[in-house]
Amino acid sequence: MSELANSKPAPEHRSAYRVFRSIATRWMDNDAYGHVNNVVYYSWFDTAVNAYLIEQGVLDIHASQTIGLVVETGCNYFAPLAFPQTVDVGIRVATLGSSSVRYEVGIFGAGELTAAKGHFVHIYVNAVTRRPVPLPAQLKSVLETLR
Repeated sequence: MSELANSKPAPEHRSAYRVFRSIATRWMDNDAYGHVNNVVYYSWFDTAVNAYLIEQGVLDIHASQTIGLVVETGCNYFAPLAFPQTVDVGIRVATLGSSSVRYEVGIFGAGELTAAKGHFVHIYVNAVTRRPVPLPAQLKSVLETLR
């Protein structure tokens, strides 16, 4: 039996996430099947995490010397979402390394359980050399609050 068959993903409650951002779906988010297309969820992941980091003062997309590059991502889907609907995107930090972080993201419709949940891993690198660097202290401090 495959590893996938042994560990079936399950929806999670809102209480499993530390911070939320509301995002309105757009007309163009729906696909031919009448629900939000899977690629849109990944856009929501980026929007929620990066907006939070910008608001916390630890990411300046024009001047930061340390940036996060996505090296891994995944998502499980449990219930359809569709335009016109507002979703809540919950974020948390699952793993915090010396130069990396695993963000976990929950996408919620009107209910208390995730319609989808996913993750992505950022490796933090020097913006010029693209070589891994230790997480800056201020960034690490903000990320600790999401654990």
